[in-house]
Amino acid sequence: MKIGVLGAGQLGRMLALAGYPLANRFRFLDTTGHPSAGIGEVMIDTDQKHVQSFLEDVDLVTYEFEHLPVSLVQAIEAEKPVYPGSEAIRVCQNRAEEKALFDRLGIPTPAYRLVDSAESLEAAARELGTPVVAKSITEGYDGKGQAVLKDPAEAADAWKRINHPRLIVESFVDFVREVSIIAVRGRDGEVVFYPMAENVHVDGILRYSLAPMPDLDDSVQHTADEYIRALLDELDYVGVLTLELFQCADGSLLANEMAPRVHNSGHWTMDGAVTSQFENHLRAIQGLPLGDTSARAPTCMVNVIGREPEPSQVLAMRDAHLHRYDKSERAGRKLGHINLVADDHASLLKRVRECAALVPDAPEVRFSFED
Repeated sequence: MKIGVLGAGQLGRMLALAGYPLANRFRFLDTTGHPSAGIGEVMIDTDQKHVQSFLEDVDLVTYEFEHLPVSLVQAIEAEKPVYPGSEAIRVCQNRAEEKALFDRLGIPTPAYRLVDSAESLEAAARELGTPVVAKSITEGYDGKGQAVLKDPAEAADAWKRINHPRLIVESFVDFVREVSIIAVRGRDGEVVFYPMAENVHVDGILRYSLAPMPDLDDSVQHTADEYIRALLDELDYVGVLTLELFQCADGSLLANEMAPRVHNSGHWTMDGAVTSQFENHLRAIQGLPLGDTSARAPTCMVNVIGREPEPSQVLAMRDAHLHRYDKSERAGRKLGHINLVADDHASLLKRVRECAALVPDAPEVRFSFED
C-alpha cells in the first residue's frame, strides 16, 4: 500500500521506517518548504498547487503534524481516505475547541478562560488567581505562543508578546508530574493502550519520557484509558492519539492537550514496547490487526535538542538505541532521541544519567518517583 503523509519531518521519517517491513511505500507532501524526512518521495508544495499530483499514486493519507489548513484536509478527504479524519485536525489545532470537547465528554481540565483583549486577559488573571499561563488558541507548540503571568498587571505586556487575537488562560496546577497516554484505534473500533509515560519538560520542550512508571496505580492508568477512549470514539478516530495530562497528588488527572498523531512522548515504544506507536499507527490506518502495546522493559527516551552527542559514545552504552533525524544543528531543534532500556528502574535511571552526561545541554534528570 502506498501511503501519503501530510508533512515531511522526523515523525514522517519514523513512520516510513516502520512501514517498510510491511511493504508500505511513502509519498510526503511538505507545505513548509523545509522538509527533513530524507526518505521516501517528498513533494514540496508551499502554495497547495500540487495536491492532485500528490494524490495520484497514494491509497490513503495520514499526517505527521496537525498544523495544516483544515480546508486542505477536507479537500483531500473528498478524494482519498484520510486517517485520522479532518474533524480531529479541526479540534486539535484550536485550544478553545479542544477544551470544549474535553468539557463535553466530562474530562477534567485546569480552570480556564477565553480572552480576546489585554483587558480581558487581566480580568481572567484576577479571577483565576495568578500565576496563570496564557496561550494562543492556535499555532502554538513546544512552548511557543505562551506567557506566564505572575501578576495581573503583566497582562498588557503578555498580550503584546503573544500577539494573537484570542488566548486561552489557564490556572496553574499543583501537579506531581506530567504524564501522557497514547492509544490506537483501528478502523473496526478496536482500541489498545500503551502504558502511561512520565514526561519531563524544560522551557516547554520535552526532554525525557519514561515508561512504564514504577509507582503508577492501576486505577490511574484505567482512568486515563477511559478519557482517551471517549475522545477516540467521539471523533470516530483511526490511528494513534496522544493525550497529555497532569497528575495531582491525590492521583487525579487533568487534561492538558491532545495531539492527533504519533508523539514525541511515545518514541520510547520504538525499542521498549512489543509494537511501536509508528507501526501501530500504520496497522490502524490500513485496517490491519493492532499490535501488542505492552512494555518489554523499563525504557526512557532522551531527546537530543540543539546539539548532538558523539554517536560512538552513545552507542558504546549498553542497551542504548540512537535515532538520528539527519538534521543540521540549531538551537532548540529536535535532532534525534536516544532510547535506553534496562531490566529495572534503578538500573535505568543510572543509565539515563550516564547518557545525559553525553548529550550537550541535557537538563538534570529527575523523576517524580525517585526518593
